[in-house]
Amino acid sequence: MSKILEGLKYSETHEWVKVEGDIAVIGVSDFAQKEMGDITYVDCPSVDDEFEQGEEFGALESVKASSDLICPVSGTVVEVNDAVVDSPELVNQDAFENWIIKVRMSDASQVDGLMDASAYKSMIGE
Repeated sequence: MSKILEGLKYSETHEWVKVEGDIAVIGVSDFAQKEMGDITYVDCPSVDDEFEQGEEFGALESVKASSDLICPVSGTVVEVNDAVVDSPELVNQDAFENWIIKVRMSDASQVDGLMDASAYKSMIGE
């Protein structure tokens, strides 16, 4: 069974969002990292890159799959987690502790359209 944290929002493409003021901390769900297996590479954008909701912002690669990372909210990247770039296996160790990017949201109301923990749990069948 996957770890699903209350208080976060989840996208249909398995990213999670933690809102801190106007900043969205974004990572991949525990379910997604388990499905991928051992993550070997994290492709991240650069600080100041801008993304629209639903736009690809990077990718995860594992020994058995590659998966695009889809931005759950529109905004500008303010920080990249260099630790997961240097050590991709950290995402497997704790997908919630090891976030991928932080985005200054251009429209915070987009978070309202994401799933809560209960809805995400239903979507993945747990």
